[in-house]
Amino acid sequence: MELTRRAWIAASAALSCTAPGSAGAADTTLRLAFDAAETGFDPCQISDVNSAQVASAIFEPPLRYDYLARPVKLRPNTAALPEIGDDFRTFTFRLRPGIFFADDPVFGGAPRELVAQDYVYSVKRYYDPRLNCENLYVFENAKLRDLSELRAQARRSGKPFDYDREVDGIRALDRYTFRIRLAEPSPRFHHWFAQGALVGAVAREVVDHYGAEIAAHPVGTGPFMLAAWRRASRIELVRNPRFRVQHFEAEPAPDDAQAQQVARELAGRRLPLAERIEVSVITESQPRWLAFVNGALDVLELPVEFTPIAAPGNRIAPHLARHGVRLQRSAKADMAVTYFNMDDPVVGGNAPGKVALRRAICLAYDNRQDLEELRHGQGIPAQSVVAPFTSGYEEDYRSTMSETSIARAMALLDLYGYVDRDGDGWRELPDGRPLVLRLASRPEQRQRQFNELWHKCMTAVGLRIQFDIASWPDLLKMGRAGKLMMWGFSWVAGTPDDGFFLGIGYGPNANESNDAHFALPAYDRLFERQNVLPDGPERAALMREAKNMLVAYMPYKAHVHTVVSDVLQRRVIGHLRHPFMRDTWQYIGIGIS
Repeated sequence: MELTRRAWIAASAALSCTAPGSAGAADTTLRLAFDAAETGFDPCQISDVNSAQVASAIFEPPLRYDYLARPVKLRPNTAALPEIGDDFRTFTFRLRPGIFFADDPVFGGAPRELVAQDYVYSVKRYYDPRLNCENLYVFENAKLRDLSELRAQARRSGKPFDYDREVDGIRALDRYTFRIRLAEPSPRFHHWFAQGALVGAVAREVVDHYGAEIAAHPVGTGPFMLAAWRRASRIELVRNPRFRVQHFEAEPAPDDAQAQQVARELAGRRLPLAERIEVSVITESQPRWLAFVNGALDVLELPVEFTPIAAPGNRIAPHLARHGVRLQRSAKADMAVTYFNMDDPVVGGNAPGKVALRRAICLAYDNRQDLEELRHGQGIPAQSVVAPFTSGYEEDYRSTMSETSIARAMALLDLYGYVDRDGDGWRELPDGRPLVLRLASRPEQRQRQFNELWHKCMTAVGLRIQFDIASWPDLLKMGRAGKLMMWGFSWVAGTPDDGFFLGIGYGPNANESNDAHFALPAYDRLFERQNVLPDGPERAALMREAKNMLVAYMPYKAHVHTVVSDVLQRRVIGHLRHPFMRDTWQYIGIGIS
C-alpha cells in the first residue's frame, strides 16, 4: 500500500506540471501501451490479443461490425454481406473492386488489388501442417469440405501443402467472388469473417517472399501499415496511403448517450483519424500509469490497483477531471480462467479422484479476495466459461464455479485419499507420492500478488504449490507443448457466438483453443449438436448442459468477467470499446476535435 501511495503522489505531481496532450494540436499520433509482449503479426499464427489488435489495424476481413450499434450488427467491409444458403452450409462473398494492398517491394512498384483468391489462400493457410495454427479449430469446427483431408494428405506424404488444389470447402468463383461450403450447418460461422486478425487477406507472394519472417512483415489492405517494430518494446504504425476513401458512419441506439456523443464527434470524418500509432510495451502497472499522467500515453486501460485512487466510486478523480481526463467503463466479452492440463499425471484425467482434486483446488481458492482486493471490484464473478454479450450467457445462471469453501475442499481431499501421510503438514497423492501443484505465471508484480493468493489458499487446505515464472511468449510455447500443469489468462470473444467459449472444452480442439486438453465424448457430442442449431430454446438447453458439464469436471476454473476502465486524455475523441471488434484504432482521433 505504501508503494501505491508514493506512486500516486509522484503521478499527481507529474500531472500538475504536464497538461495531457500538450504535444501540440497538429500532432495526430495516437500513443498506447500494452501490458504484455506481442508475438507477431501473421494472422494465421496469432494466439494473443495484443498481436491481434495490431494485425486488425493492418489486415482486413470481408465484414466488419458497426462501431456503435448495440446489440452488435455486421456490416459490409471489403465484401458485401454474404449470401447464405443450403441451410447455413453455403456462404458466398462478393468483394468490392478497387481495394489495394499497402505498397511493398514484393509488388515491384505496381498496385496490387485485393481479389477473391487472397481470401481463399488466407483460409487455406490454417490447414498447412507446417504452420501449426492455433486457431485452426475455428474452421475445423465448421467442417469446411475437403480441407481436413488435404491437410491429412500433406501430413502423411511429408510434402508441402497443396495450395493450388481446388477444394469444395473454399474456392474463388471469379476475380471478386469466393464461396465457402460446409459439411454441416453453421448458422453463426460468417461472424468470424469480421475478424481481421483471423481472416484478414494475405497476399501469397508476400508470404512466399518473406517465408519464416512473415510475422515481422505484415502487408494488408487495412488503414495502417507497420513502420517499425522492436519486439516486446515498441510497435509503430502509420497510415496506409493505399487505403481507400472511407468516411465514418454508424447506427448508435437512440438511448445510448455515450455512443451518440461519439457519433457526433466522428460524423463524416475520413478514416483513419490518426496519422500514426505508437504502442509501447510496459509490463508493470506503475510505469504504465506514470506514462499516462505524464502525457506520454493518450489512452490507458486503467490498472485495477489504481482504480481506488484514479476512479473512486467508479468516477474519475477530481484532480484528473480538472485536467480533462475522462473515464469510460465497459464490460468485456471475456473470461479470466485457470486451466488444468488434463494430460498431467497429478491434476489431469476424468477419474473421480482427479475430478475431486480439481474441484477441491477451485473451492479452496478465495474468489471474493481475488475480485475485491486484487481486481478491486472490476468484474463480475464467473459462473461458467461463457462470457457476457454472447448467445449462451445467462445472467441468472449459478454454479459452484464461483464458490469458495475451505471445509468442502478439505472434505473432498480427505474422501479421495489426498491426506498427509508423513506428518510434514502437506498432503500426498493417494499412492503416497508427493503432491506438488505447479502454476505458471508471468514475472510482473501484479502476477506475484495472484501467486501469493494462490499460495495462501492452497496452504489453507494442505496443498503445496510452486510457481513456474516465464515471459508471455515463452508460456504460450510451453502451454501449446503441454508442458504446463496449470496456467491462467483471459479468453476474449471474437463473435457473439458462445460456441467460442464452449469450444475450449471440445476434444478435437486440443493444441488449439482447448488448452486443458479436456476430452470427454459426452461433452463433444453436446458441443457438436449445439453448433449446428440456430439460436433458440433447443440450442440454449444444450449450451446450459455443456456449461454444467464443464463445472462438474472442472478442467477450467473461470474466475471473473472483466469490467474495464479506460482513462482518456483531453484530446482524444472517438474512443469506445466494442465487445468483439479489434479494428477500432481507425476510429480514434487525436488533437483534431
